[in-house]
Amino acid sequence: MCVTCGCSDDAEGKITNLETDAVEHNHHHHTHTLPDGTVITHSHHHQTHHEAPQVHAKIHNTTISLEEDILAKNNLIAAQNRGWFKGRNILALNLMSSPGAGKTTLLIRTINDLKSQLSMSVIEGDQETVNDAKKIQETGCKVVQINTGTGCHLDASMIDRGLQQLNPPLDSIVMIENVGNLVCPALFDLGEQAKVVILSVTEGEDKPIKYPHMFRASEIMVLTKIDLLPYVQFDVQKCLEYARQVNPQMQIFQVSATTGEGLDNWYAWLRKKVADLSPQYFA
Repeated sequence: MCVTCGCSDDAEGKITNLETDAVEHNHHHHTHTLPDGTVITHSHHHQTHHEAPQVHAKIHNTTISLEEDILAKNNLIAAQNRGWFKGRNILALNLMSSPGAGKTTLLIRTINDLKSQLSMSVIEGDQETVNDAKKIQETGCKVVQINTGTGCHLDASMIDRGLQQLNPPLDSIVMIENVGNLVCPALFDLGEQAKVVILSVTEGEDKPIKYPHMFRASEIMVLTKIDLLPYVQFDVQKCLEYARQVNPQMQIFQVSATTGEGLDNWYAWLRKKVADLSPQYFA
């Protein structure tokens, strides 16, 4: 098991282009931390049966020299992604939440409501299946699916490869739906312009203080499923207090993707972000 984030050693990214049915397998790299604090990473791709034990033996004997810091490498690729987005006036958003918070439902409602105004494409992240990507595809939106296997988050390299398949148009939005997890996705910069954390009223109102790094890293919190408030025990004001305690600058939208309540504020924020990148878009 990798110590950087807890992903299994055999985690492997797989990118599926739903338009062409092309499937691309990513090389897998993972890291170990030595007793002196050194972080090293190595790959299992094309490794022979006798090479892998030798690598692990050297690691655990602390005789391997530092190869690279996986987060530094990720950040380098993320910076390249960010430049790629900027050069094309593309707003890239990293949508993160725990499983079942309603990321896909919110995304589908957003695409359907705004597709006549904004051009959107989606990179869909899940450990397995293309189920959510197919739902996105039904909206008419371009989408590629990244399956991380036993991996618990997307990384910048996966996004780089996904963008090659997605080929989003200029002056558009790329929505990156990360793997459902409130820990690891916050650690990995993907090159996005903003992180958006999605929290539903079916979860605990104390999530912001239980997972502070996620909420501290996010510019926006979308509180979803507010149509269920009459049926669940959830203290909205306490949740908002906790969120602002962790991140005083965070903007918060309370929405229901089912009824449409509160979505206008979320949409207005998206339009402003696009206008900031491409003033001519709404000219």
